[in-house]
Amino acid sequence: MYFTLSDGMKIYYEDTEIGDEILIMMHGVTSNHLAFEKPVEILREKFRCITFDQRGHCNSKGANKLPVTMETLADDLHELIEGLSLKNVNLFGWSMGAGVAMTYVKKYGCENLKKLILCDMTPRQLNDESWDLGLDRGRYDIKAMKKAEKSSFKKVSRDFMRGVVPKLRYLPFFMVDKFLMKVLSECDEGVIMSLFDSMKLQDNRDFISKVTVPLAYVYARPGSLFLPKLAEWYGQQARFAGLRYKAVGIENSSHLLIYEHPEEFAKVMSELI
Repeated sequence: MYFTLSDGMKIYYEDTEIGDEILIMMHGVTSNHLAFEKPVEILREKFRCITFDQRGHCNSKGANKLPVTMETLADDLHELIEGLSLKNVNLFGWSMGAGVAMTYVKKYGCENLKKLILCDMTPRQLNDESWDLGLDRGRYDIKAMKKAEKSSFKKVSRDFMRGVVPKLRYLPFFMVDKFLMKVLSECDEGVIMSLFDSMKLQDNRDFISKVTVPLAYVYARPGSLFLPKLAEWYGQQARFAGLRYKAVGIENSSHLLIYEHPEEFAKVMSELI
């Protein structure tokens, strides 16, 4: 099904429609709704599951009116929730999807939410002297950012994929590029570039002040893009804000934990909700 946004762009979504508990699951950059295909098969027995393709991704590839920022995606989420008349939503965001969830809460609060579940994502990608829980396990700093800005989109995407999928680091470039081209063929390049630019500048560390529902964090162990100790930071912020909080690590996983362990992921989601 397609949902028409206020600017005329259309995004693709799937809705199992049945279930007292509503669960929206948002994918990461260059991914799509199919990341949740196997978990949905399990979770739909208990929950009404809604997944969708973000602008410029997969079946929403044509929704490519630029610029597309994290704020744009948060607005899209708000329109979808309002348009489908959803209340008491369990909102889950993985990777970029978690960034969208944080931005959404900052802009629109938690009026329509029941629980917020973030997955393997930092509130701030850029690391410095005061923050070491950002991208590339704390190594992505202003120097790395400036270097990437001088690189081609293909190289930036290749480096990103090597971080997401550690096994790619040991493959020849032509094999990595073959995998990369397959992934990017399902996306609008302009939208992906715009989102990369938007994400690297975001600082959502203050989003917690707008959270009024229970918070959970699901993360990869040992992980690939982010340090597992990020879970402790979320816990500290939740305690300061007086929020119920739970962290769950999925063992023997990388940033692709949903693809790697779909059954365990579905079990974790069921227990959290």
